[in-house]
Amino acid sequence: MKVSQLWTYPVKSMIGATTDSVSISTLGIVGDRHWAIRDVERGGIRGAKKIPLLMQCSARSAGDGSEHVVITLPNGQEVSSRDANVDDLLSATFGRPVLLQSLPTDGSTEHFESGVPDNPDMMTEIREIMGREEDEPLPDFAVFPPVIFDFATPPGTHYDCFPLLVMTSSALEAMQKAVPDSVVDILRFRPSVVLDTPNETGHPEFSWKGRTGQLGSAVVEFHDPCPRCVMITRRVTDDIPDDRAILRHVIRDLNQAAGIYASIVTPGKVSVGDTLTFL
Repeated sequence: MKVSQLWTYPVKSMIGATTDSVSISTLGIVGDRHWAIRDVERGGIRGAKKIPLLMQCSARSAGDGSEHVVITLPNGQEVSSRDANVDDLLSATFGRPVLLQSLPTDGSTEHFESGVPDNPDMMTEIREIMGREEDEPLPDFAVFPPVIFDFATPPGTHYDCFPLLVMTSSALEAMQKAVPDSVVDILRFRPSVVLDTPNETGHPEFSWKGRTGQLGSAVVEFHDPCPRCVMITRRVTDDIPDDRAILRHVIRDLNQAAGIYASIVTPGKVSVGDTLTFL
């Protein structure tokens, strides 16, 4: 199993970009999700679970060695994180007042505190976030780290749960066969690492829970398969439209998951072509 794709997402929930190699710290891929959107009125960091149009924006590094980014809006307009009007343009795009914010450097946890729920009924709120219909089960929330129930994202990061999400080529192929009328595109699933698994079928990563593996010079620990939410149903581009069928398949046939979470045991560098070796 070799690394076929490495993804970084400079802004949480926006389209990212592939790269030939990444540096991985104890917190994840360096530069990944350094920026995120804050809801001014309701508070808290918000992703595409709450602001669907985030999935139609893309972000790339400014390319000058800084942590600044250039964002392409759904209408094609570009704006830099340096621009004085960046918050105004993003607020107009999303139809609500928002701020583009970077990870804090002072160690404070206030930045990561949750905002006010959109729905006062918590069960309705959860079902909307997870994209579950009334007769569909919710995932086992025990697979998530406890910290996410106290904060919008784990303090120090803008990840939802764990720093890495690993997917396999065979999993993507299996999902496309299961829902042939849908567009099963990698952009829906937002993995950090994609492994080419030419000798596997289905979802081999589901069996990796509890194992450690070496990727390049980094060592990672695999956790639970990733329970999927409403984000994989969102429109990304004209060619990747809104689609509920993929999530229905994931819930019904894949125990609600696609891909697997991982955390970092030993920091290092990972490059396309590196082999996953279980330890």
